[in-house]
Amino acid sequence: MKPASQDPAPATAKPLGPTVVALGAVSLLTDLSSEMIYPLLPVFLVSLGAGGAYVGLVEGVAETTAAFLKLASGQVADRLPRKKGLVLLGYGLSSAARPLVSLALVPWHVLTIRFTDRVGKGIRSSPRDALIAQVTPADRLGKAYGFHRAMDHAGALVGPLVALALLGIGLGTRTVFALAAIPAAAAMLMIVFGVKEPRAPVLAERARVGGKAPLPPLIKRYLALVALFTLSSSSDAFLLLRAADLGVPVSLVPLLWALFHAVKSSLATPMGAQSDRLGRKRVIVTGWIVHALAYLGFAVAHAEWHAWALFVLYGAYYALTEGAQKALVADLAPEEQRGRSFGFFHFVVGICALPASLGFGLIWEGLGHGAAFGVASALALVAALGMGLGMPRGGVKTGS
Repeated sequence: MKPASQDPAPATAKPLGPTVVALGAVSLLTDLSSEMIYPLLPVFLVSLGAGGAYVGLVEGVAETTAAFLKLASGQVADRLPRKKGLVLLGYGLSSAARPLVSLALVPWHVLTIRFTDRVGKGIRSSPRDALIAQVTPADRLGKAYGFHRAMDHAGALVGPLVALALLGIGLGTRTVFALAAIPAAAAMLMIVFGVKEPRAPVLAERARVGGKAPLPPLIKRYLALVALFTLSSSSDAFLLLRAADLGVPVSLVPLLWALFHAVKSSLATPMGAQSDRLGRKRVIVTGWIVHALAYLGFAVAHAEWHAWALFVLYGAYYALTEGAQKALVADLAPEEQRGRSFGFFHFVVGICALPASLGFGLIWEGLGHGAAFGVASALALVAALGMGLGMPRGGVKTGS
């Protein structure tokens, strides 16, 4: 028998490739830049004369635009021998537009800038996810996507803290917005010099010839289950509202939000790696059940400490699912259809998010928070059951 010291390291223990690490750093820097601005944006819009409806319009237009562009950019990415150009264009648009909020004088300026920012996100997301799949061995895909999400959440954690520190030393809101250009510029340099992509002309030709071929039935089934589950997941703003109902002081809400992002960031990589070892389906079903339990907890909670515990549990749901769900897309999609498949995945999540939050809000207003969280919890359990019964084990586990 070979000595244990000579056994090869498990796939999940092997390091990620330099391009995956670079894209993770890009995500951290980009989210740091974005989150220096985003939490301050609603109040800034009101200071320019916008009302609550206009704030909702800005976000609704931005996110809907991003959803459609993710679908289109994924199809374009499959037909190109390299995807880095689309990734650079998408991040470049966002990085150039975002700090211009510091110059906004009227609400429509902010709408235009936010729209451009989301256009950039729509262009880059699907090609980036397809690129990660292209440069990562199949037995490390969960870890790679988990790492990318971990870096994204780390940026979301650090960004508001940087903004708070800058405001604390006496800088104005517009100055903070302008300084967000620094991490954005660093992200662009990381793409240019850190992201290396192999040329894939054969895949591009196969995608051009068969680009109109339908997606495999198993991906369609998976996307239908993702759509069902997304309908059970409301905006996180409702969770913050529920936390306030449970007695969390307004002064501690930023700390609660930081804890939430810290849990997601610290657990995303190891949980993604678990999907490489245990199988995508098992990890995703577990995550969806955790989501259902967290929502059920929010329905029946009655003390302030319950809010803190439930936000930790809900952060664990994100960590369990974000990497595994993307890795499953890469597992199921033919190589020449990966960009397109990621485009449909992002599109389904983006489009279903609006009716999910709208329906949740209507139930909350009509029947109370308990009913809203209870219905969403039940819907998540139905989706988890569908995932468990409807997706074959062999189609969702690396190497099976």
